[in-house]
Amino acid sequence: MAAFLAAFISTFLAAFISTFLAAFIKPTSPTSLPSSLPSSEPSAPTSLPTWEPTLMDAEEQHETDAYQVVFLNIILIICVLLAYFIKQYKLYFLPESAAAMIIGVFIGGLITFFINDLTLYQFSPEFFFFVLLPPIIFEAGYSLEKQRFFANIGAIILYAVFGTIISTFLVGYMTYLFAQKGYITGISTTNPMESLLFGALISAVDPVATLSIMNNPELQCNKLLYSLVFGESVLNDAVAIVLFKTFREYFDPESPDLSEWDIPKVFLSFFYVSVMSILVGVGLGFVTSYLYKHTSLNSYANLESTLLFLFCYFCYALAESLGLSGIMALFFNGIILSHYNSHNLSEGSRHATEQIFATLATVSETIVFLYMGMGAFTGKFANWNLAFSLYGMLFCVVGRFLNIFPLSFILNRFRVKRSDKISCKMQMVLWFAGLRGAIAYALAENMPGLNKPTYVSGTLSICMMTTVVCGGFTERILSVAGMKENDESIIDHQEINDGEGESLMTLQSPRTEIESSYGGMKGVLAHFDKAVLQEHFGGSETLSHEVNPVKDTKIETNGANGEIELENIHNGRRQHSDIKDGPQIFHIT
Repeated sequence: MAAFLAAFISTFLAAFISTFLAAFIKPTSPTSLPSSLPSSEPSAPTSLPTWEPTLMDAEEQHETDAYQVVFLNIILIICVLLAYFIKQYKLYFLPESAAAMIIGVFIGGLITFFINDLTLYQFSPEFFFFVLLPPIIFEAGYSLEKQRFFANIGAIILYAVFGTIISTFLVGYMTYLFAQKGYITGISTTNPMESLLFGALISAVDPVATLSIMNNPELQCNKLLYSLVFGESVLNDAVAIVLFKTFREYFDPESPDLSEWDIPKVFLSFFYVSVMSILVGVGLGFVTSYLYKHTSLNSYANLESTLLFLFCYFCYALAESLGLSGIMALFFNGIILSHYNSHNLSEGSRHATEQIFATLATVSETIVFLYMGMGAFTGKFANWNLAFSLYGMLFCVVGRFLNIFPLSFILNRFRVKRSDKISCKMQMVLWFAGLRGAIAYALAENMPGLNKPTYVSGTLSICMMTTVVCGGFTERILSVAGMKENDESIIDHQEINDGEGESLMTLQSPRTEIESSYGGMKGVLAHFDKAVLQEHFGGSETLSHEVNPVKDTKIETNGANGEIELENIHNGRRQHSDIKDGPQIFHIT
């Protein structure tokens, strides 16, 4: 380990110093003269353009940009290698996002001493929203564990929608009240809508650091807890953005008072944008799936992967151009494409697209946290208000406490099974997991009004404190709260290799599965999905998304309570099964 650290540090220093010197210390050409010295050549007529200096300036600028891009690439490579080091040696006290942010702070502080034009190193909210964010959101929806997500959809919606609204108004009005009392300076004391804008943007939960720790297989994090944290974080971001956009439409520095009709309009606009965003994402998902289902795109692997990538950005851009939420649209678009269109892809493209989007999401997250760290120095904040940052952090803690615990109490009243209830310890982890991240910072960069520097600097401070401190204590909190599971959980199916390449699958009784799956409204929807939607959009020719299709296969088995003879032949041929109750062993050849 010591050798690895020595090699790591030496490589970093060598690459950093060489690139830094090449980028920012250039030798002066002996043939060139300073512009201040008189020239012995007669001056050219003023009517003629001088092309050569322009070309030289462009060439020098191109060379400088190339060196800076190389410098940024080296930093990103260091961040990825550091992430590997953290995972390899299980350094749970330092999440990868926090490590990238710390490196960004170091680099940002260094370059401010040597570079005047910091444009390339400054956080751009538009670049974040339209380039870096879509792969992250699409990958979250595409790789989602749908069964667990929709099993807890009621709790997720309650936390993400109503919890975010509660947090927004609590944080907003506490900020406004403290400003009026004189505890906070640098923000408006007459316009509550400005404080509500801050309440909306700072309510965007982005627990990347927490999820990166929870997702480690060695920790065996409670699956219900992980599902709630992940589901809330994705939908919460979309809700916070919609609230921010809605409040900004009604923000008027000249008329700070809201009329009695404005608040109902705000909520109606919020729900309209949310519903329409979901419809756009789902609709485009069905259009894409239908196109893949009824064409031969799977014969051209490069084209089907490229088209899927373009449809991802098209969905996000379309929703944003219509004034809707691109995050909400793209997340549900990813869910639809995963459920239907993944069956229409060729085997190679199915695995390739999953890896490509996972890679893009990782690169985007690394860039985002690196630039947030550099923003501490490259942001050039005119007003860094320490009191506002500390009070804002306190308001976030109080606001999240007052939405997690009351809403959890309501949820537990409707959860009958003890295993489904959200325990007090789980609620503590949910409260602790309310980290703020890139979306809050990007929204702060779009803050209107003259007090924008105060809100941007305060938001960045809160994001850094929650990511580094809360993210670093995640593993310890999970241990103290007892949110780690053993391997003794119930398994839906288990594959055992019998030494001859044949798979033995122990399954629940098929009749029991059918009776439990097709009961009530969920059963009607499931039947409609299998009988109609999968037939037209994809998925009807596979047993499940997780298990590969079994084609031209005959299965025979003897069970304790009966016999099963299952013949499953695709391409329009007959399927037959004779099923009796009792656990069975399927012998698949």
